[in-house]
Parts: sequence; C-alpha cells; structure tokens
Amino acid sequence: MTINKLAIIGGSGLYDVEEFKDRELLEINTPWGKPSDKILKTTYSNKEIYFLPRHGRGHFINPSNINFRANIDALKQLGVTDIISVSAVGSLKEDLPPGKFVIVDQFIDRTFARNKTFFDDEIVAHVSMAHPTSNGLMNACEDAIKKSNIEYQRNGTYVVMEGPQFSTLAESNLYRSWKADVIGMTNMPEAKLAREAEIRYASVSMVTDYDCWHPDHENVDVQKVIKVLLGNAAKAKNMIKNLIDNFEKHIDPKDPTNNCLDVAIITDPEKRTQKTKDKLKTIAGRVLYK
Repeated sequence: MTINKLAIIGGSGLYDVEEFKDRELLEINTPWGKPSDKILKTTYSNKEIYFLPRHGRGHFINPSNINFRANIDALKQLGVTDIISVSAVGSLKEDLPPGKFVIVDQFIDRTFARNKTFFDDEIVAHVSMAHPTSNGLMNACEDAIKKSNIEYQRNGTYVVMEGPQFSTLAESNLYRSWKADVIGMTNMPEAKLAREAEIRYASVSMVTDYDCWHPDHENVDVQKVIKVLLGNAAKAKNMIKNLIDNFEKHIDPKDPTNNCLDVAIITDPEKRTQKTKDKLKTIAGRVLYK
C-alpha cells in the first residue's frame, strides 16, 4: 500500500506555517547539493507533512540560483508523493486582481539559466509535460480554496521568466498576446523536475500585483507587493490546513505522473554506468534497478 506524503513549497512571503506546532528541521544532502533550506517535518491532522521555503527562510536565494534539483531530490528522499507549490505572481489579466488565487494548469517556460533535468549525464530521459500539473491535486486545491473562502480561478497559464528583474512593457504585452494569465519566476524547472521524479505536482499562484502592462501599475513597487504578500500568506496558510485534510481523497491512481519513467528513458542499459545510476537512485531507482 502506497503511503501518500504531501510537501508544500512556499514562495515569496510564505517561509513558514506557524500552525505546525510539531516541528523537526531536517538537513538533507543530495547528489545535486543542498536544498534551499532545512525542510520542516511536521505532523498535522495525523498526517506527516513537509514544508520547504524555496527562497530560504528570510528570502536570500535569487530565483535563478534556487537549487531546484536538490529541492526535489530531498523531498523524494523523504518519501514525498505530492507537491503543492504556493507562489507569488503578477497578473496579466484585468480580472485577476491582487489577492486572487489561480490554480495553474499550464506553463510557458521562458527561463534560460537553470539546470532543468536530472538526466543530463549519460542517461537520457524524455518525460511528457503536456499536462504538467496533476488533476487530482488541482481538485484538492480547489476544494481547499473554496473552504477558505478565497477568490480564485481554476486553470490558467503561468509564464515563467528568468528574473530577478520584472518584465519590460514590451515583454508584458507579448505575454498578454499569448493569452497567459500570470507571470512569475519559480515554477520552472520545478514542475519539470517533479515530473521526472514521479512526484505529483500542483501550483497555486497568489496574485500580488498587475504586471507593468497595466497603465496604473507601470512600476512594480516591492513595498506594495510585500503588503499584498502578507495578506496572501495568511490566506495560503488557511488553504494549506484545508488541503492537508482533503488531498488524499483526490489522488488519482491512474495519474500519468505515477509511472512516467517507464516510457521515458531512452539510453541503452549497457551505456548506463553504475556511478550515474547511483546518482539517480532517489529520482529513478524504481526503473534503473529493475
């Protein structure tokens, strides 16, 4: 019987969940280096839950410098099966004002300075990213958001830019012409790596501001954003508590994430060295050590 374990990855403004009283901070090492910070292990509603702030506690890691591979490997080591990403984003649409949440179902990856795969040496794998978020987890997020009485939109496209600078006006208008909904800097390659690790993934984006396309918001002011962030974080913590109670009810045993590596690895077994197999043990041991 599979034990389902949930991890929350917190973005800007969400560095802790104080309601988690039973606390153990875990220092995990991975073949890819150290994760963003110590991982909080807690028991809440009789469930083992993990929390990782992707920018570190105190927000000291630039989006381009997040060690996404170490974060995902560390969570996989802990037996995590499901990840909810909670992220701050800018809005690309008039009807997505600050304070509204978006349950993201698609991404456009515009990042260019990041390691985007675990399979970059000797062993090559191609996982499907057609549907990058897990429908069952999205249902769990929607259920939790409704119970928390948060305004939200189900489904939306998240443009992931490199950062750390915000968009130019031309870029912002380009992304709007693509019919994208929100823009941020952190969900890629996080979603891709979670898929390679066969961890179900869902993303809840919390709108902090309108991107610079909006005539009243041409200059994104970090101080104003922080005010909205704090309000969003309080709502997110309420959502997370509801999510912990309900996520297992929504798990889809036929989710394509569960065994996507079965058809992804293309490298001839004779070319797979023991050294590389050992490096990928946590991520792909299920298929590499058959």
